[in-house]
Amino acid sequence: MRSASIMIRVALSTSLFIGLVGCGSSLPPPSDRLASAEAASRSARELGADREPKAALHLKLSQEQIDQAKKLMADGDNRRADLVLQRASADAELSVMLAKENNANIEAQKAKEKVAQMKAGK
Repeated sequence: MRSASIMIRVALSTSLFIGLVGCGSSLPPPSDRLASAEAASRSARELGADREPKAALHLKLSQEQIDQAKKLMADGDNRRADLVLQRASADAELSVMLAKENNANIEAQKAKEKVAQMKAGK
């Protein structure tokens, strides 16, 4: 009786696992996440991420991951593509923040120079 109960549990667990794995392979393409990652990369470029080394690095990583995700999607591996696109989005968003920080630092430096010029003129 006890061994029959164990066998039933093993069979149910195995069938549940196979069912979950089967559902995972039929995920739809992560098109929304792809569009989001591409938009974040575009924003980073527009903000001048190429001019700041750390931002440029993360922008490059993001673009490489987007390209990799497109290949995975073409191969039907949507689960991995989704995970890669999550990383791509994170790198692109980090690039945006680093570019914004760089722009803010440039503006702050300009303001300091302007104040110094004003003080020197008095």
